[in-house]
Amino acid sequence: MAPAATARGTWAVAAGGLAATLIGNGIGRFAYTPLIPALIAAQWLTPPEAVYLAAANLAGYLVGALTAARIAQAMTATGAIRAAAVATMVSLAACAWPLGFAWFVPWRFLAGITGGVLMVLAVPAVLALTPPERRGRAAGIVITGVGLGIAAAGAVVPIAARFGPAAVWIALAAAALLLTVHVWVAIPRDRPLPAGQPRGAGPIALPVRMLLAAYACDALGFIPHTVFWVDYIARGLDRGLAVGGGFWTIFGIAAALGPFLAGTIADRAGLGRTFAGAMALKAFGVALPLLLPDTTGLFLSSAIVGALISGTTTLCSAWVAELVGLARHRPVWGWMTSAFAVAQAGGAWAMSYLFASLGRHEPLFVIGTTALVAGTVFAIAGARMQQAARR
Repeated sequence: MAPAATARGTWAVAAGGLAATLIGNGIGRFAYTPLIPALIAAQWLTPPEAVYLAAANLAGYLVGALTAARIAQAMTATGAIRAAAVATMVSLAACAWPLGFAWFVPWRFLAGITGGVLMVLAVPAVLALTPPERRGRAAGIVITGVGLGIAAAGAVVPIAARFGPAAVWIALAAAALLLTVHVWVAIPRDRPLPAGQPRGAGPIALPVRMLLAAYACDALGFIPHTVFWVDYIARGLDRGLAVGGGFWTIFGIAAALGPFLAGTIADRAGLGRTFAGAMALKAFGVALPLLLPDTTGLFLSSAIVGALISGTTTLCSAWVAELVGLARHRPVWGWMTSAFAVAQAGGAWAMSYLFASLGRHEPLFVIGTTALVAGTVFAIAGARMQQAARR
C-alpha cells in the first residue's frame, strides 16, 4: 500500500481497538458506577448488593486478564475479541430484567471477564498491524475507549436513568451491539507477527520486571481518585455532590484525551522516558489536593490524574511491545494487566478499610503519592536498563 493508504489502514484498525475497549471497559465496566444510585432507588438492589456486584465485576476482570492469552490461543485473538464483545452485549441486555441479586452476579462477573479479555487482546492486535513509528499513537487510540466510557457514562447514564434502570441497560446493550459490529469489521483476522522481533531474553527481562513493579504501583496510586475523589470533594471538603460531579466530568474528559496525547509524545520522546515522566506527573497530580485544596488545585488534579489514568496504560502496553517484541506482547501484557488488577483490588480494599477506620481522605492521597513516586523510580530504572542493554 501507499504510505497514505497504510496510515488510513492503521487508524481504521486502531479505531476498531478503541471500540473493543469501549465495549469491555467503558461500557461493560465503568457505566455501572453512575448507574448504582438508580438501581438502589428503584429497589432493584440494596446498597450492599450494589457494592458486591462491583466486586464481582472486578473479580471477573482479573479472571479475564489471567486467561486472555489462553483463550486467544484456543480461538485466535480476533475470534476472542469478537466473542468477548458479543458476550459483553449479552450480559448488559440480561441485566435489563430485575430478577434479583443472584441473577445479576453471573452477568456482571461475565462482563468483568470480557473486559479483561478485551483489554489484554485489543492493544496487541492493533500493534501487530501498526508500523513501529505509529505504535504509541495507535495504542493511545485503543486505550482512549476506556476514557470515553468514563466521560460518556457520567454524562448519559444519569439522564437515561430517569426512564428507569431497564432503559439504561437496554441502551447500553444497544450501544455495545453497534460497537461490536464495528469491531467485527475493523479488526481483521490474525496475521503472522513480523519476524526479527526481540524476545525478551537476557538483559531485556530486567526492564520488564521494573515495568511490572511500576505498573503495580500505578494501580495503587490512582485508587484515591477513582474510588474516593467525588466523596472527598463532596463531603471531605464540604463542596457538595454537584461540585464533586463536575470535577468527575473533568476527570472523564481528560481520561478520554490522555491516551492519544501520551502516545503522541512517546512517539517523539521514547516510551521509557515518557512513561517515567508520566508517573512523576501523576504523583504530583495525586498530591495536589494535599497542597492546594481549592478550585484550581482540584481542577488541575482532576485533569492531570484523569489524563494519565489511561495514558500510563497506553505507555505501558506500547513499552511492553518494544521490550519483548510483538511475538510475546500478548502474554506479557496479560501479566501486566493481571498485576494491575491484583494491586487495584487489594489496594482498594485496604484503603477502604483505612478510610473507615480514620474517617479522613488525606492519608489515602499520601499513600497514592508514595506509590507513584516508587513507580517512577522503578520506571526510571527500567528505562536505564533498556538503554544499557542496547549498547
